Amino acid sequence: MAKGTVTQKIIDQHFIGGEKIPGKPVSIRIDQTLTQDATGTMAYLELEAMKIPRVKTELSVSYVDHNMMQNGPENRNDHLYLQSVAAKMGVQFSAPGNGICHQVHLERFGIPGKTLLGSDSHTPTGGGIGMMAIGAGGLDVALAMGGKAFRLPYPKVIGVRLTGTLAPWCAAKDVILKLLSILSTKGNVGSIIEYFGEGVKSLSVPQRATITNMGAELGVTTSIFPSDERTREFLVAQGRSENWVELQADADCQYDQVIKINLADVVPLAACPSSPDNIKAIADLGDLKVGQVIIGSCTNSSYRDLAMVAMALKGRHVSSEVTLSIAPGSRQVLEMLARNGMLADIIAAGGRVLETGCGPCIGQGQSPADDTVTVRTFNRNFAGRTGTKGDQNYLTSPETAVAVALTGKMTDPRQSGIEYPKVIEPEQFLLNDSMIFPAGNEADTEIIRKRTIGAPPTNKPLAKDLDGRVVIKVGDKITTDHIMPAGIHLKLRSNIPAYSQVVFECFTEPDKPSFAQRAAAVRDAGHHGVIVGRDSYGQGSSREHAAICPMYLGIKAVIALAIERIHSANLINFGILPLIFADPADYDAVKENSVIRIENVREQLAVGKPVTALLDGKKITLTHKLSDEDIRIIVAGGMLNCAN
Repeated sequence: MAKGTVTQKIIDQHFIGGEKIPGKPVSIRIDQTLTQDATGTMAYLELEAMKIPRVKTELSVSYVDHNMMQNGPENRNDHLYLQSVAAKMGVQFSAPGNGICHQVHLERFGIPGKTLLGSDSHTPTGGGIGMMAIGAGGLDVALAMGGKAFRLPYPKVIGVRLTGTLAPWCAAKDVILKLLSILSTKGNVGSIIEYFGEGVKSLSVPQRATITNMGAELGVTTSIFPSDERTREFLVAQGRSENWVELQADADCQYDQVIKINLADVVPLAACPSSPDNIKAIADLGDLKVGQVIIGSCTNSSYRDLAMVAMALKGRHVSSEVTLSIAPGSRQVLEMLARNGMLADIIAAGGRVLETGCGPCIGQGQSPADDTVTVRTFNRNFAGRTGTKGDQNYLTSPETAVAVALTGKMTDPRQSGIEYPKVIEPEQFLLNDSMIFPAGNEADTEIIRKRTIGAPPTNKPLAKDLDGRVVIKVGDKITTDHIMPAGIHLKLRSNIPAYSQVVFECFTEPDKPSFAQRAAAVRDAGHHGVIVGRDSYGQGSSREHAAICPMYLGIKAVIALAIERIHSANLINFGILPLIFADPADYDAVKENSVIRIENVREQLAVGKPVTALLDGKKITLTHKLSDEDIRIIVAGGMLNCAN
């Protein structure tokens, strides 16, 4: 094996083709996939549309963890479809209540050195166990389940050298918040974060998984830790010792960039409203009054996290000014806490126990009151994501969150007066996989398809000339939550005509036409819809509906100063052209309803070549990072047209 980083070694083992030059496209083999119900329904509909009868991966798992609230038949209809299609296609199914996909996969399926592709942006959680775990759109995951290679730019590798050990009340969450303060949420596309150094040994697998999970907010392809003795201990405790392999970077390997973090210098931090990179020290936030605390999500709901919280709460009671909710990340964690009495300690202290799922992290319940500060151990605090407009959402570690819950105000846990609980990692986790259903027999399984299950829409091939009208112009850091809201609307994910009506709902003004109405008017007039954004357009969730629904409304191009990796791939997969302004001044010149015309667009699209367009009659230059394969997909009108 060639000497190098852990990243390079895994890519070498899975390499299929391309140029191993940073930024150049390469193809790799995918060993495992995961889907969750918010994105998985469409992924399996796409798999059916491609007439792939059975998956070809080593392992694929379908999880139900997002839309657990059954306020109407839509969610349960999707669950029944997912369970039946999983059985027919050779996919394991993790039932509602079994836990959040990333935590359950880490506990029960993750294997060091393997590749994992998931239809959720926080799939990099698996990097905590030494996997190359990458988030992608549902169609890319469907293709991987069908045995196709996954395409990505050959990455730059940013090495993060960890030294020292964390001080009491300072947490793994604070480490990733520290890194976000250094690198921010933008400008890191095409990179992979790899952790190394003596400090790595002091971190357990759940702590490492917290760090790699929220690495998604950096905009990198993934993050990864080596597989070492701590990894082996975790797998032994999960009854999976046979899955362990050692995986270390070579001592003389070269990183493209090195960032040094002394864990001993890390202090309790918070991501302040409303971006994960708006980082401040807890000690600098003063006595800010807090009305709600929620501890959970795929970032911070491991046994270690919740055991620490239970121990800190034992014999105490949360502030009367605060509501405290706890959402265990898996049934394994919930049952262990119930059996050892820690769940009783949480309840006695005034904690409310939520279902093992994503819930409030995606706006499914537990929205805070107006003008109320909420402290959450989650990974995203985009404006309005809680379900409350104008929310004040601070992201912290469980250590900080429990101190806040007890005092009712922003509190540095080091000043709480509580002795830091010492959690002992279990030598044996409770093993109960009864809610993971194995794949069935293709011939004996009937797919359950209720009336709310639609079919994935297809696009028309790219026209000779793009006759564009700007439907909306937006600014920096537009997330997929802005484009395609979750919350109460997420149950419409299998009904594209209905879901498309709330695209960019957050920008709809009272008594003004919605984005959907304006886009449909442009489409019906025979023109092509165009979305214009500024920097870091499409960050956040991997939800491909942020491409599917605009495509359904007639959008043919997105033009911005920068477009994030997963969203760009989703646009390509559904035949929407992602382009970049060569001159930022051209963004400033765009107005809503501006005409953007690209003549002979098919002929102009070539690898590394700029595109000439007319913006309200003025010639401008647009660039792109499309490969030959990307161009072929866009010209065809999307991957589904190519696959058939």
